[in-house]
Amino acid sequence: MSTDRKILVTGAAGQVGREVVKQLRAQGAPVRAGVRSSPPSAVPAGVETVPVDLTRPATLEAALDGVGKVFLYAVPGGTETFVRAAREAGVEQVVLLSSHTVVAGFPEQQAITAMHVEAEEAVKASGIPYTFLRPANFATNILMWGWPESIRTQGAIRFPYPESHSDAIHEADVAAVAAVALTQQGHEGRAYFVSGPESITQRRQLEALSRVLGRPLEFVELSEEKARAELADLIPEWVRDSVVGYWARSDGRPTELSDEVERLTGRPPRTFEEWAADHAADFRE
Repeated sequence: MSTDRKILVTGAAGQVGREVVKQLRAQGAPVRAGVRSSPPSAVPAGVETVPVDLTRPATLEAALDGVGKVFLYAVPGGTETFVRAAREAGVEQVVLLSSHTVVAGFPEQQAITAMHVEAEEAVKASGIPYTFLRPANFATNILMWGWPESIRTQGAIRFPYPESHSDAIHEADVAAVAAVALTQQGHEGRAYFVSGPESITQRRQLEALSRVLGRPLEFVELSEEKARAELADLIPEWVRDSVVGYWARSDGRPTELSDEVERLTGRPPRTFEEWAADHAADFRE
């Protein structure tokens, strides 16, 4: 990629996207932040920001102008249109944030699997050199399940399957691998399963938060039926079915891990306790 061509980061206001922007900027790479609406505070000051919505093709031409590489989120129904525009713009590489579900094959996660398989196939069919990142479980997922408010207001979480396992990867580690793939040669045509450093249960995640926050926290175990009802207002039904099914499957069963983060970045992945320390403000009043 010529040095004057930019790296477009789609979803730049998201947990992973903002980290990709930050890490590329720290390396001095020419980065452009793509967001769905007006520039949010999540994008660092001084970074060029453009509107990008993969479901609105009219936003793509300007966003891709002068772009050599792209960090891309998987968006249902939007990837094929995006990569067509990217090919026309002369993009030389796409680093796609995919999911380990495409190879794990859990029936309960079929909806998530299908979305990411569709995105990967669209990128492959485009002919643009690609790199696929396939994390399994983001530590940040607990922000969506209502843990912050419950911890702030009740000093407890109401949740199912306390002994279900997760690798709980820090979004900064996913971003670090993305930055490597976007700035170094030799990652084209590769798919990387990136994980956190340990298989950690939900109960142990809460214990780590308790240590970081310096206050006792209680795990109130819910039945699956009750948990589904309480999650109904937080996440769409198809997401709820996928994650509850995963929690049931991983109950008492350690999850698969990989060494790709350390191999590619030169440093071990951050622990869940490190993630908790980085996000402590989310759980404090």
